[in-house]
Amino acid sequence: MPRATNLLKKAESLIPRPLILGIIGGGDPPLEALRAAEQVGELAAKRGAIILCGGLGGVMEAACKGAAKAGGLTLGVLPGTDRDTANPYVAIPIVTAMSTARNAIIVRSADALIAIDGSFGTLTEIAYALDLGRKVLLLNSWPVDRLGVDGDLFEKVSTPQGAVDRALVLAEENRRR
Repeated sequence: MPRATNLLKKAESLIPRPLILGIIGGGDPPLEALRAAEQVGELAAKRGAIILCGGLGGVMEAACKGAAKAGGLTLGVLPGTDRDTANPYVAIPIVTAMSTARNAIIVRSADALIAIDGSFGTLTEIAYALDLGRKVLLLNSWPVDRLGVDGDLFEKVSTPQGAVDRALVLAEENRRR
């Protein structure tokens, strides 16, 4: 094992990083999706996970609101140049000026991904994850099974609790890879 890898492993054992859950979803979802996202954020934060999202409204804001309510940390990867566009529950806004290209950052930075509802931006995040061979948890989101996507690359979950439970398991598995 190269020296740099050994040093990294040693540092990780000394300073454990919290798991990062990427919550992706639509900016204008139905009320049920907002409720589910808020529950996901809250449940994940109570279990020590950091919430990572696109930082704007809809599912992103609801997940951050739930996490904030539980005392959790939230990161918003913003599409524009103004940090003030972040929803009020984003603790750490990350300004990218990258528009939807920021979706790749969210997918690559998260230890696990939960898609809730969603429009085409969410679909691009799902596609990035699938392209990287990363499993996506779908909570009333895109029907990727109808698109011929390999069943090993996604998993449908039916409740916020089920989504968080499964995401934390996946996050731990992804960290070990």
